[in-house]
Amino acid sequence: MRKKKLFIFDLDGTLADCYRAIEDSLNYALKKLGYKTVSYYRVKKAVGHGDRNFIKQFFKKKDVSSALEIYRSHHLKSILRYSRLYPYSKKLLSFLKKKNKIVAIASNRPRQYTGRIVEKLRIDKYIDFVLCADEIKKLKPHPKLLHTIMDKYNIKKKDTVYVGDMDIDLEAAKRAGLSAIFISGGSSALSDIRKYKNKTIVHSLKEIIDVLS
Repeated sequence: MRKKKLFIFDLDGTLADCYRAIEDSLNYALKKLGYKTVSYYRVKKAVGHGDRNFIKQFFKKKDVSSALEIYRSHHLKSILRYSRLYPYSKKLLSFLKKKNKIVAIASNRPRQYTGRIVEKLRIDKYIDFVLCADEIKKLKPHPKLLHTIMDKYNIKKKDTVYVGDMDIDLEAAKRAGLSAIFISGGSSALSDIRKYKNKTIVHSLKEIIDVLS
């Protein structure tokens, strides 16, 4: 792991806890359109596949477009209010930069929200590149996000690792031919990722620092 040159991170559930912001915006849209609100737990298990696919899980087909518009407008404010860094996020990113590693984010979130979160949480100075699914028209687990970042820096697969909290992150890493670090406590349980072989499981970002130290 110490020899890796490029560290690519998922954002939500990996570096940042945005679940409360997502729950807040979803329940706002649900109430506006006459639906019952849902629990934090249900929201946490439903995220990760892009906001349109997320909204589709809670609204009738005829209401999806309206719900998405309401959700997106509200979410620009809720992410500023509720997004938080996980413990050791900033310390890990700072550590990697001091080690002259390239640090990138690959997210299924639309760019306008990802950029706002990164700036709000003041981690932009540690991030070399941010790439979002709406910019390349491909959602994880399609490997294009990861391939595009590697191509930008001309970094080989063997020198790259992807860090995420969901089964789709490990699937994306597998399709891209990368090793992966899975951080527990996010949207996927350990039982969801048993089939993936080329992975390291950690329970805290501090463990990544410990491995690299």
